[in-house]
Amino acid sequence: FLEISSWSCSPETRLPSSHQLVEDESTQVLLAMDEREDVPKDFIKLKSEKLSVDEVSELVISPCCGAVSLFIGTTRNNFEGKKVIHLEYEAYTSMAETEIMKICRDVRQKWPSVKHIAVHHRLGVVPITEASVIIAVSSPHRAESLEAVMYCINTLKASVPIWKKEIYEDEYSWKENKECFWANAGK
Repeated sequence: FLEISSWSCSPETRLPSSHQLVEDESTQVLLAMDEREDVPKDFIKLKSEKLSVDEVSELVISPCCGAVSLFIGTTRNNFEGKKVIHLEYEAYTSMAETEIMKICRDVRQKWPSVKHIAVHHRLGVVPITEASVIIAVSSPHRAESLEAVMYCINTLKASVPIWKKEIYEDEYSWKENKECFWANAGK
């Protein structure tokens, strides 16, 4: 939830060092210094620590955007009648980061109004209910950010070299993504 408020201040009012008062003919507007430099950014991270929804969503918030869309992929406790204990992820890190950068470039071509994109993926052990992947996209309107988030997760599953191992009570199984182009090449 983002609260937006408007207010005015007199030139004598002390402003935080991170803000600047900008005037035109009819109004005074308070801008955070980083708002003037709010260029589109991509935030890509593969890490073994717990992922934070708050951290990822804050990365993409922009004063010129009215929408932030999120996808959070979590570890569930079952798969086809088997009890899942946890998941384990491995990646070819440099190639995975390169592929995610390509996805971000594709998003910007398909939805030019998208402002910021964040893709964080966890590696190593991911317990039940914790996030394996968080994707956040900001845009002026919701349609673009929602479509971009769906494109990001679907393309990530299909093309990024990150592998998932499901650990069950008595066994484990490496899972291939059904969307993965290289897994389906010989079929």
